[in-house]
Amino acid sequence: MSGVGVRFGRTRPLRDVDLVVEAGELVGIVGPSGAGKTTLLRLLLGELKASEGTVELKGGNGRRGLASVGYVPQLEASERTFPLTVHGAVELGAAATSPMVPWFSRAEKAAAHRALERLGIDDLHARGLHELSGGQFQRVLFARALVSAPQLLLLDEPTSGIDLRTRGEMLGLVDELRRDGLTVVLTTHDLNWVASHLPRVVCLNETVIADGTSVEVLRPEVLSDTFGAEMEVIEHNGRPVVVDGNALVEGVA
Repeated sequence: MSGVGVRFGRTRPLRDVDLVVEAGELVGIVGPSGAGKTTLLRLLLGELKASEGTVELKGGNGRRGLASVGYVPQLEASERTFPLTVHGAVELGAAATSPMVPWFSRAEKAAAHRALERLGIDDLHARGLHELSGGQFQRVLFARALVSAPQLLLLDEPTSGIDLRTRGEMLGLVDELRRDGLTVVLTTHDLNWVASHLPRVVCLNETVIADGTSVEVLRPEVLSDTFGAEMEVIEHNGRPVVVDGNALVEGVA
């Protein structure tokens, strides 16, 4: 992204955004509600066009020679009421590249099974979505995003609404995908999860406030500029821990 801005009438969720993500990186985008995080993901998905500047996804196996993109949205309880099996839901991940026919090919069905196996939930393939736990459903969303073999994976608040154990499992999964060569960009409100586990953190509030390692970025002055609130940072086992008053930041307490 170079000089990127987005306007919706008088609203300007993003301005002067310069951001480069290299192949194979794992990057966390943090910022308050309304900071433009989801808008940034929509630009990378191609759902929005920049009003200013340029957005490029260079090189890849996608259409027009661009990098192919997979997307894992925030957990929505309403999605689990759809009358679909796990396998049926994962097959939908092939829809973006599948010919316009009312069924999926044998190869696409096999790709869905491989994605389920990779996520360790192939034994759930015949279950209805309504039968799944939050963590299991999160894995279904990951599998759906991986069916089309993306090079860039976008995750919108992947730890929202899941317990600490499942959060740790998701972290391991994301790191495994990165080691396999996938580029991963995620948004999160969980500053301490990001601080503890991600190699690169970008603070965003309409524009990029800071970009670097957690130690470089998660500092009181940077967090104040990003969130508009005073925060303290202490060190634990060599990692920064963000504290708001006497309580840990929401999501970690």
